[in-house]
Amino acid sequence: MEYQRTIKKEISFSGVGLHTGNKSNVLFKPAQPNTGILFRRVDLPNTLFIKADISHLLSEERRLRRTSIGQGEIEIHTVEHILSAIFGLGIDNLIVEINNNEFPGGDGSSALFVNLFNQAGYLLSTVPRNYFSVKEPLYICENENSLLAIPSRDFRISYTLDYQRSFFPPQYASYTITKEVFEKEIASARTFCLEEEIGKLQQIGLGKGSNYENTVVIGEEGIINNRLRLENEPVCHKILDLIGDLALLGLPIKGHIIAIKSGHLINVKLVKRMQEKLEREKNSGVGSPAWTEIKKSVLEKEDILAILPHRPPFLFIDKIIEWKEDERAVGLKKVEPDEFYFKGHFPGHPVMPGVLIVEAMAQVAGVLMLKKKENQGKLAYFMSIDKVKFRRAVMPGDTLKMEVDVIKLRKRVGQVHTRALVDGKVAAEADLMFALVNA
Repeated sequence: MEYQRTIKKEISFSGVGLHTGNKSNVLFKPAQPNTGILFRRVDLPNTLFIKADISHLLSEERRLRRTSIGQGEIEIHTVEHILSAIFGLGIDNLIVEINNNEFPGGDGSSALFVNLFNQAGYLLSTVPRNYFSVKEPLYICENENSLLAIPSRDFRISYTLDYQRSFFPPQYASYTITKEVFEKEIASARTFCLEEEIGKLQQIGLGKGSNYENTVVIGEEGIINNRLRLENEPVCHKILDLIGDLALLGLPIKGHIIAIKSGHLINVKLVKRMQEKLEREKNSGVGSPAWTEIKKSVLEKEDILAILPHRPPFLFIDKIIEWKEDERAVGLKKVEPDEFYFKGHFPGHPVMPGVLIVEAMAQVAGVLMLKKKENQGKLAYFMSIDKVKFRRAVMPGDTLKMEVDVIKLRKRVGQVHTRALVDGKVAAEADLMFALVNA
């Protein structure tokens, strides 16, 4: 069994975007299991995390010649090279903070990102990886471009590149993608274009950060002002791009992907087809353990992460020790001395903020409501908080025992009575009401 992993420590770098020419600073941060890959624009006020998945892919007219994600007016362009490194190295969970609208291009490959992640090191969790396994052929064809996914025990890509130019003969490459293969054969392959394409790209405002070092330009006389790192560098970069686009599925893949002249537009169509398969499996109750109803009465942290949308540092439950559907749940929270809120909340006399005690009780209530099969994938939003009373202070080293009893639970609304106890004595209590909505 393989387990999810992240990086051991934060690491940062700066660079210029290949298309906009904008300079940005990037910070990579470790993330908890089941977080996925999250991006956030820190240059904009109050921006949420944007998960790197197909649901956040920007429309074609907003991402010409590149892969870009966003939400509303927030955009992050050219993420395929960094996603390729993340996917190729087997990183499951990561937070990426950036202060501009395009990811730095580095040298036009994924080599810089591989080096950064290797410097940071890797941290293995105890939570198993979930996979998308290709169980039957999936086929996308548009004109001369095609993609075929067929079953395989490994993740393999076979790519044929053919521009039908006498000065650029066809290239073919096929690799089983492992961390070692990605680092050695794929990561250093730079983006490229034909000399005849440069004018068209400039006319539509692209390539402002590109030069002959970070982009391999191929003309009728050969490579211009540069030389190839790999004999088959162009086709290897196409594989690099394809891996980055496949990362938008949000799961590692077991399958053989056969590509003929595919690019970003057709790549993401295959990802959408895979996502449709996942949704059908989810609705039929077949597939990844993440979609299997958790029937245990005692839930560990990894079980809670599979139910709630909350993530550290805003996850306030360590364990659920009792659960009875539609009736009651009991959770535990060990209040550690290094909790983030103690740094600013009465630092000389640290006390857990009362609103966070209420939030912790609410999260136990959330587990009670969202653990039900019919509520999977929903969110629980506060509608009201009533009869709140704080009986005693909660200090570092205390263990909160949070009891939740159902008052009323309907399809769209839940009402509960909650209590938080320390050493058997009530620290806080409240009546909470939630609206259950689709995520």
